[in-house]
Amino acid sequence: MTAHKSNVAPWLGIAAVVIVLDQLTKRLILGEVGFGESRTVTGFFNLVHAHNTGAAFSFLATGTGWQRWFFALLAAAASVFIVWLLRKHGEQRLFAVALSLILGGALGNLIDRLLYGYVVDFLEFHWRFLEPLFYQGRFPAFNVADSAITLGAGLLILDELRRVRKT
Repeated sequence: MTAHKSNVAPWLGIAAVVIVLDQLTKRLILGEVGFGESRTVTGFFNLVHAHNTGAAFSFLATGTGWQRWFFALLAAAASVFIVWLLRKHGEQRLFAVALSLILGGALGNLIDRLLYGYVVDFLEFHWRFLEPLFYQGRFPAFNVADSAITLGAGLLILDELRRVRKT
């Protein structure tokens, strides 16, 4: 008996849309906002131009450069694993959408690491209630790829909660 293999094209299409949106927005920032510059958009949101050589919240950003290749390898390995999961479980729509968003985000940031050695971040939110957690209440800058990864992770949790509830 052969294992069922799902059509991964729609899921790779979602990942591709994330990659294109991520890279387009980053190119706009690179062209319009100087490194380290911040432009106020609203009372709680700025466009900034930041470089992150680490992972989430600049984890390991102070490394000597090895982290570029470590995170690039990690993103590549995760991407291969996600495509395998999509081929195996692509009929599970919420699960597949979640994985597609994570895949697109991982590859969007991987492109940055390979091209520049860092990830371009540009979305910065700041609220007073965050001051105990973050300097001046400024949540660390992030990008479209990070947003897709976060949304995908949230959808994975939701999918699992729904699956557990059914049993």
